[in-house]
Amino acid sequence: MQRKVILYIAMSVDGYIAKPGDDLSFLSIVEEEGQDYGYADFISTVDTVVLGRKTYDWVMKQVLEFPHADKETYVITRSPRPSIGKTVFYPGDVGELIRHLKQQSGKNIFIDGGADLVHSLMKENLIDEYIISVIPVLLGDGLSLFRNGFPEQKLILLNARNFTSGLVQLHYKK
Repeated sequence: MQRKVILYIAMSVDGYIAKPGDDLSFLSIVEEEGQDYGYADFISTVDTVVLGRKTYDWVMKQVLEFPHADKETYVITRSPRPSIGKTVFYPGDVGELIRHLKQQSGKNIFIDGGADLVHSLMKENLIDEYIISVIPVLLGDGLSLFRNGFPEQKLILLNARNFTSGLVQLHYKK
């Protein structure tokens, strides 16, 4: 079975993944003790993480150690840096990387943001599944998850879950 490329991300009802200034504070409105919204189950199905450099830099400002250090990780960047353990800073073509990774054996590939990376992969129709957690807030401005300029992609709903916090999680496949 071929590996799947899965976007697992949160956005506001109006489609923003960050407020202006890369502010993710709106995510905290759904925090509940002991509730991870299926993240632990999801992350156990992946062995490779791909994320953009701005997302990586934001994460590293929040934590002491990269949370996916145990997984093969590719940080998409224009400025090469030396690898850190299993984390590779990849300056090449992201579509080529994803096609190469999908041909290898292993678990699924987690797309961890950000918007530039998601847009690049959508333009090449390379995302197999979308798991989108919709946060119950309208932000009105910020960094939009979806941009113009990708081909139409028909999706099949696999699951829709609602939680007491108001979060709704949508799981689609192509």
